[in-house]
Amino acid sequence: MEKVLKAIDNDYHSSEQVKLFFKKLDQFMKKSHVNYDNKELFLQAFMHSSFVYNIHLDRIHSNERLEFLGDAVLELMVSEYIFDAFKDWPEGDLTKLRANVVCEPSLVIFANDLKMEELLLLGPGEEKTGGKKRPSIISDMFEAFLGALYIDQGYDAVWKFLSTHVFPKIKNDEYMGITDFKTALQEYVHKAYKEEVYYHLIEETGPSHDKNFVSSVTLKNEEIGQGAGRSKKESEQLAAKRALYYLKEKAKR
Repeated sequence: MEKVLKAIDNDYHSSEQVKLFFKKLDQFMKKSHVNYDNKELFLQAFMHSSFVYNIHLDRIHSNERLEFLGDAVLELMVSEYIFDAFKDWPEGDLTKLRANVVCEPSLVIFANDLKMEELLLLGPGEEKTGGKKRPSIISDMFEAFLGALYIDQGYDAVWKFLSTHVFPKIKNDEYMGITDFKTALQEYVHKAYKEEVYYHLIEETGPSHDKNFVSSVTLKNEEIGQGAGRSKKESEQLAAKRALYYLKEKAKR
């Protein structure tokens, strides 16, 4: 990590980014009730490969290795949680539920709910083309954070974090078998409100080969969900998923 810190210090823009990052990290950890010791480890968890390239280092120094570890930790802990929480479910249903919890759209929702994307460190080009809204970058960051937390604080700390910010969202079969969230949302709205939902393209950024779309979904002229993706369809699906969760939570109040 010494090599990375030296490279950051030699680049004024990156150095300023990292100074601000450490302030934001401390605020985020306190707000999330997470203890941490190795701040450089968490710096790596939020460093996208484009940030590393910008300071002329190899991508081995980015968050990709931590993401690899975090992915395995997340799958194990989600498996353990749903195994105990849904005691009457057969293996096939548990597998489908786990897949829907640890998939990219779900991880983006978990991260965005915590505003973790604000901590992302990106290269100037990726920043300009909307990298902080790109689902793949956000979901990888979320897993990299879990990997860093696992190394720094251990199994119990990751379990506590997930128990606070992820597991409560898996209260029933809400995630079960829903691959077309737009259809699921429309069916729910028809039944609960006797209304239609409408999708709107808010933003389209990036070059033709690497587009990023941001869409919103509205109900009775009120925005109920927003999503970003590499295609208009993907952004609408994520917006629908967020809207479905929002409406179900609202109905419980």
